[in-house]
Amino acid sequence: MHDAGVDDDLLVGRTLWIMLGLAVIAGAVAGFVGGAFRWVLEHSERWRTELLDWSHAHHGWGWLIPIVISAVAAAAAAAIARWQPLSAGSGIQHVEAVDRGEADPPPLSVVPARFVGGILSVGIAGLVLGREGPTVHMAAAIGAAAGRIARMADAEIRLLQTVLSGTGLAVAFNAPISAVFFIFEEVTKTFRLREAVVTMVAVAIGVGASRLVLGNEPDFTHVADVATPPLTTVPIFAVFGVVVGIIGVAYNRAILVGLNIFGSIRRVPAVIKAAIIGALVGGVLLANPFLAGGGDSVAQLVLSGAHLALPLAMLYVAVRFVAGPISYAIGTPGGIFAPILALGALTGLIGGRITDILVPGLNMDLTVAMALVGMSTLFAAIVRAPFTGLVLVIEMTAVTTVTIPMLTAGAMAVVVASLLRSPPIYDALRVRMLRLQSVDEFPSR
Repeated sequence: MHDAGVDDDLLVGRTLWIMLGLAVIAGAVAGFVGGAFRWVLEHSERWRTELLDWSHAHHGWGWLIPIVISAVAAAAAAAIARWQPLSAGSGIQHVEAVDRGEADPPPLSVVPARFVGGILSVGIAGLVLGREGPTVHMAAAIGAAAGRIARMADAEIRLLQTVLSGTGLAVAFNAPISAVFFIFEEVTKTFRLREAVVTMVAVAIGVGASRLVLGNEPDFTHVADVATPPLTTVPIFAVFGVVVGIIGVAYNRAILVGLNIFGSIRRVPAVIKAAIIGALVGGVLLANPFLAGGGDSVAQLVLSGAHLALPLAMLYVAVRFVAGPISYAIGTPGGIFAPILALGALTGLIGGRITDILVPGLNMDLTVAMALVGMSTLFAAIVRAPFTGLVLVIEMTAVTTVTIPMLTAGAMAVVVASLLRSPPIYDALRVRMLRLQSVDEFPSR
């Protein structure tokens, strides 16, 4: 007579080994696809920069070319999102809905739609969107496809799409540890050992594959030396966290308001709305490339210690604060992580400059330290995943000297956002997505 408990354990063991095998295969595919996406995106952005330089050198009609190209690229990205509605917006909220059993796993058609649409909207059009949304969703779709091909149960297919989404984030930022935090702090909001093991394998294989394409360098390779701030500065970072928390609440609100406004304009086709915003973004890029785009370049500028006049930094914050939600609202493929990090870096720069004025006796420059803290803290306020944001910034910059200020400011920002009853952005976007789908409307953003 067999022991049913032993048989169950053996079944779980066999299933786990199958899951690990699928995680290896899907992780490698997601790593190469995500690495290729980043490679094409980087070259597209470099081409866009060269085009802007060319247009400045050709007076007369030259200024019109970047505007037209941005408009056409944004419109084409919106058309792709009309063809495959799940490719609109970030995709992370859909991953979370699938994990909760509120939506079906993404089909494999999401991969080409996200790949091409993301290149058009983020790389060529220069919209204020991030690469991580498409990368996360493409990886999730690859994980779900692996489960379907292997004829796994629905629960295992959902698990594979969830853990592979972490691989997508790891590949997007070359940040494997923060990707594991992302799965348990943001997507599942709980820790399960079986899921953790599969996640670790998928992330390790995926990042290894992507590094064959991209190399193994942190995202921000030029970061100024940052001395460890003394403990006497902790109150300064606590106050900074409160301010950033309020900014995060406002940014969340701006994203949701933007989506509602653009969604209410039904007489204008989505492609036309995207073309108009693309043209406006093209004009902004022509005026100053740091005002739009995903934000890596402006964040790198701040972290390298470059001197930016305070009024110019404030202009960057104001424009990107508005342009980010508007770019997201038109429904082209693209995420919000990267724009948040750039906005946080700029906010930290401003905070450091103001601190130098108000507290002249510090005898140290807190600008770059506050920029790093601003990146993780704004992420914590908006996404409500403070440890993911902290580890993500450390992995992207290879700087660990401001960990205590990051913890302090991040905690204050989360408290402020909670007191102001601002929901985490992906919770709000998931609820909105499900509500729209319930009334047969298409956007997944």
